[in-house]
Amino acid sequence: MRTLVFLSMALAMVVAVGAASPTPTITTQGPAALRSKLPFEPSEELFYEAEFSRAILRKLDVADFKFSAGRTAFRSPDMEVDGPAPEAFIFKAEISSKGFFPRLFNLNFKEQVESIVEPLSFTVQRTNIHDEQGKRVRMSEATFDRQKGKMSWTQQDPNNPSREPRQIITDFSGQLQDVLSAIYFIRTQPLQVGKSLEVFIGDGGRVYQVPIRIVEKKRMKTILGKVDVVRVDPDLFGPNRIVEKEKGQFSLWLTDDHRRIPVSGKLKTDYGTFDIKLKKVVYSPVH
Repeated sequence: MRTLVFLSMALAMVVAVGAASPTPTITTQGPAALRSKLPFEPSEELFYEAEFSRAILRKLDVADFKFSAGRTAFRSPDMEVDGPAPEAFIFKAEISSKGFFPRLFNLNFKEQVESIVEPLSFTVQRTNIHDEQGKRVRMSEATFDRQKGKMSWTQQDPNNPSREPRQIITDFSGQLQDVLSAIYFIRTQPLQVGKSLEVFIGDGGRVYQVPIRIVEKKRMKTILGKVDVVRVDPDLFGPNRIVEKEKGQFSLWLTDDHRRIPVSGKLKTDYGTFDIKLKKVVYSPVH
């Protein structure tokens, strides 16, 4: 099971995406619109709640989300210089099922994701995922060597240590994200209605090119009050996309200010509709 861009990680509730063979080398992305301080610095925590609707089922609480951003010391595999490890961004996500959902779909799930990102190039360096679905548990790690242009992905079953780990090595070049760092990368970009951007995402041993359309601006009632928001639609579904075998549409609304806080998400699938809303923000203001 794969997690997706920002709150579309709610797909972990219902969508299973299998790992596939390596993909060709990707092209280079444009640089992130980095400032001296980014919207989520020096630290930030975001708390969300997901509701599910389908036919006569309306707005059932199904999952809690927590996202956090901060800094950590990290030495990448391709770093040969001695001395203290430099600082990197560390992004974390925790998603867990709750309420009526486990009984409705007979599925309890919990997922933890950790991403390490080099701050100047805003390129992912390491991704760790711990994924529990009932009794099924999978642990995966991806490391990214930008100098060699290699992404190494390994997945293990901790309940079956004798089972051979799955391993895939994929070529890449330029700026690369994972499913979690892509959320924060989007927040660094100038989002102009009618424009689009592309993000390259390494996930499950493959590299995906994800077009993102900036669709509209509007006023929205949120936990932050009534604020201006901008809607972005990542193209996640279809051939050669992150979710190849399912149909769906995902929209994300971010505050139209320097913080670019994701305040709402809507995921429409054949299973039903997930509405994800921001419930709490804890952050240190940028000075």
